[in-house]
Amino acid sequence: MPVRLLSERVIDQIAAGEVVERPAAVVKELVENALDAGATRIAVLLRGGGVHRIRVIDDGSGMNRQDAMLSMERHATSKLTTLDDLLSIGTLGFRGEALPSIASVSRFSLTTRRPEDEVGTRIRLEEGKLLDVTDAGGPPGTEVDVRSLFGAVPARRKFLRSPATEHGHCVDALTRLALARPDVGFRLTIEDRDLWNVAPATEEARLAAMLGDERWIPVDGGSHGVRVAGFLAPPEVHRAAGGLFLVLDRRPVRDA
Repeated sequence: MPVRLLSERVIDQIAAGEVVERPAAVVKELVENALDAGATRIAVLLRGGGVHRIRVIDDGSGMNRQDAMLSMERHATSKLTTLDDLLSIGTLGFRGEALPSIASVSRFSLTTRRPEDEVGTRIRLEEGKLLDVTDAGGPPGTEVDVRSLFGAVPARRKFLRSPATEHGHCVDALTRLALARPDVGFRLTIEDRDLWNVAPATEEARLAAMLGDERWIPVDGGSHGVRVAGFLAPPEVHRAAGGLFLVLDRRPVRDA
């Protein structure tokens, strides 16, 4: 078979595979962007395991039209400018691949407005193809609406599990982010039913609200410039809650 250049469409869908393994990855990327935008309230709606629809609404800083358009370009990011910035990242991520990668494998809509702007911007794409850019109303912040994930890539959909399993992965990803950021309110709606709706709170109150138990024992200590703080629970609560939740610099961490 001769060597040939791939089309931009195929390249975009391959790049999407690096970011969007399953619906939970979309939820994680979009919520992390909302947190980096300074959101104090984030609402997530899921349907069909996140395959039919994922909608994330935040009250963060929003974007003007120029930035919103640039956010849909590959390798575009507001989170670093020089190579040295890689050594001092203060955000949850720096990749400029998430939005265009998600848009390349879905029906995608982004609506955003800064508090100082009278009119916001709505951008719609389908499988990476720009449909339109229009004025939009609405409160300050950003709404991303992702529908028919992998709709034009049936081979990718074949590797997904049942809607209940995919919902579970989404819930796990969002739970870890909500536990890491008790200062932010989170609402999760699945198939038009609220699974939880938690207001900004203390760490202990967020634990009780999210994991449904109040037998938490605070621990705090450290040495040699390292501090470890957190909460412990009896073994049966630990198992029921789903294991160990680690947070480093307000970022949820998982390590096998």
